Formats: sequence, C-alpha cells, structure tokens
Amino acid sequence: MSRRGLAVGLALAVLTAVISLNGCGARGRPPPLTNSRVQVLAVWSGVEESRFRQVLDSFTRGTGASVEYVSSGHEDLAAVLAARRRAGRLPDVVIFPQPELLRQYARESVLVPIDDLVGEQVAHSYASVWRQLGSLNGRLYGLWFKAADKSLVWYDVAAFERAAVVPPVDLPGLLRVTQRLRSTGRLGFAVAGGDPWTFTDLFENLDLRLAGGQRYDLLVQHRIRWTDPSVVSALSMFVRLLRPDAEFLQRSAVDWRRTTFETSVDGVFGTHPVAAMVAEGDFVAATVTGTTRARLGVDADVFPFPSVDRSSESAQAVMGGGDAVALVHPTPAARALVRFLATPAAAEIWAAYGGFLSPNVNVDVSVYPDDLTRSFARALLDAGNDFHFDLSDQQPAAFGASEETGMQAVLGRVVRDGDVPRAAAELEADATEAFR
Repeated sequence: MSRRGLAVGLALAVLTAVISLNGCGARGRPPPLTNSRVQVLAVWSGVEESRFRQVLDSFTRGTGASVEYVSSGHEDLAAVLAARRRAGRLPDVVIFPQPELLRQYARESVLVPIDDLVGEQVAHSYASVWRQLGSLNGRLYGLWFKAADKSLVWYDVAAFERAAVVPPVDLPGLLRVTQRLRSTGRLGFAVAGGDPWTFTDLFENLDLRLAGGQRYDLLVQHRIRWTDPSVVSALSMFVRLLRPDAEFLQRSAVDWRRTTFETSVDGVFGTHPVAAMVAEGDFVAATVTGTTRARLGVDADVFPFPSVDRSSESAQAVMGGGDAVALVHPTPAARALVRFLATPAAAEIWAAYGGFLSPNVNVDVSVYPDDLTRSFARALLDAGNDFHFDLSDQQPAAFGASEETGMQAVLGRVVRDGDVPRAAAELEADATEAFR
C-alpha cells in the first residue's frame, strides 16, 4: 500500500473509532464536542511533538473538539506539574513517562480512574504487565500509549567487520567482542557520562539478565537489598564493560563525564568514531539518521541485549520505558480523547512515521515504516509479560532520577573508581533513605 493509501485508510479508521468511542447521542448521533477544548501536557517536543500533534489533529477532525498541547520541553515534568498544581492550572490530560510519578498523583487523588473508559480495551489489547504499571490499588489510572525497547545494542558494522567479530548472543560473548574491538584500536562502548541515565539503562539490562525478571522486580520494590549478590554481579559486569573505555578516554584527555547521549552516538557512527557500540533504546535510530551519515541496517545495525546464555529465562525479556495517558479533569472531550488514544488507529498514525512503538497488540506491525522498527515492535510484543519497565523510573525521584544522589551518581562514580562493594553499599543507603 502506498503512503497516501495508508494515510487514507488510517483517517477512515480514526474517524470510525472516534465516532464509536464517543457513543451515540440523540437519534444515533455522536455527542457534540465542537465547542469543547482539551489541554494535554506531555514531555514530547521537536519531532515527537510534531508527530503527536498529527494524532491530536485526527481526533479533532473526528470529534470537532480542539486540543491544546503543552510540552514540558527540557524541564522536568514533575516540576512543571507541581508548579501548575500550586497555581491551580492542571491540564485535563497528562502523559506520564514514569510509573512512580503516575502513581504519586493517583495516590494524591489528582487523577481520575479510567477503568470505565478503557479498562476493557486494556484487558484485551495489552499484556497484563501494562495494566499493572498503570494501576494503583486495583484501579487503572494510566493508558500506555507509547513504549520504548531499551534492550538493544547498536554497533558500527564496519568496525565489527575489521575486528572479525559478529553480534554476540550471550554476555560472555559480549565481553569477548568488546576485548577484541579494543585490540583493534576501537573502544567497545561509547561512554555518555554527561547523561548518566544511560548508565542506569545499561545496569538495568545487566541486572535483568543476570538476576532474572523476578529478582529485578523485587529490586524495583526494594524488597531485596542493593548489596544482594545478584546486584553485585550486575555492578561487576557493568564495570568490566565500561570502565576500560572510560579510563582510555581519560588518558586521551577526553572528558567522558561531559559526553551527552547524542555525542556518544556520534562517537560510534559519526565522522570520527572512537567506539564501536552504544547500548541504548530504539530511539537511537532517530539520532543516527538525524546527526550522522550512517545508514540504518547498512552502516549502523543493532542486536538484542545478550542474555547470560541462550537458554536463560531472561533471553526474551525486554527492559524499556513508556508514556501513559492519565485523566485529571473528566470532561466529555477529555474522556473521549483518552478513549481515542486506546484505539489501534490512534497509535498507527504515529507508528507510520517511525520513532514510536505501541504496546497495543492490535496495532498492525506492517504500519511501521521499516524492517528495523518492525523488529523492535515484534520484540516488544513477543516479550509480553517479560517486559520490565525501566527500574530507575519506578524509584522515588531522589534515588532514580537525580544526578546528585542515587543510581545516576553512584553508577558514574563506580565507572571512575571500580569499587563495586562501595557502590553497592552507597546504593543501598541511598535507596533506604529515598524509600523512607
């Protein structure tokens, strides 16, 4: 099907979905929303904002309700929400990137449960883990519209060919590949110390593989200590993978502590590459195509984050993130928008452009624009309940989101000093304080 044909098909599907979700008023007509207005707050800006606006425009065309989109931009969503709450200017709909922040506002009765709006769709169209992530005390507050697969390792194809290595299938193989690459003069991993959230993502993938999903989830809840042997094993592997590259950069007078995520990607696929791999999510593709000349699937390729071995119970597990739609003011237009965003038609509008994955199993995978993105979408859906949300995003902010304390700070220090026992003890102390 051509892009034009796809767009027409999506538009018809969207219109049908909107009419049906709004229900029927007198004489079978949908309730009038022409003079209604909905305000939506989310973190998306730039290209992501542009794509989401197209989703919202389709909603407006189908219902007549206008939508005002507000982006938190580079500001922390939690801070923006807190300021708006103090000023009495909360939006009608908030899209949360962190389950813990969603639950915080649900606990404080700021959010309205959405079981009656989308509970049935979520039960039939999402793996149960997604309902759990959007729920508090058995009530549904968050609809996961967008997801991310962070269990990926991107690599420079030419660097792998020169080193005569292939993508590894297990963690011992990943260590061997990294060592072989270093012997040819390329660092194994790009180190983005300026964005230490990348450290948390790498650690979380290692912990999920080495400890397994059950212990990973217990660590999320702080029901096992950060000094547990499974955590220490993940920290030790983290140091073995990153510290040699950080030390080399330091000797080369390159301050890896100031390297941003975008710069780290450029350090693998840019004009002057220094490393061969970057361990991050499906969103790396947008940075590769936007800031480098590398061609996806030709110069830049990707493999699933390796497991302990091929038979490991975590071999199909995916660690990732997402964005959940939540309702603050249950006006007819806001309720209609939440229901619309639960439909496959809404997700397929953004999916057709790329840079987007949906956890909704009814979204047509063929809509995604290329083979690479389709493979990410299938991996996300195939994981089912073996999807595990980003650990740091489920922690109290002082422990999971701060660059000064907690996970980001400690993982940055252990890359520098390699002192795993000290790192484990500091993480346990910080977590205990944050959960208190």
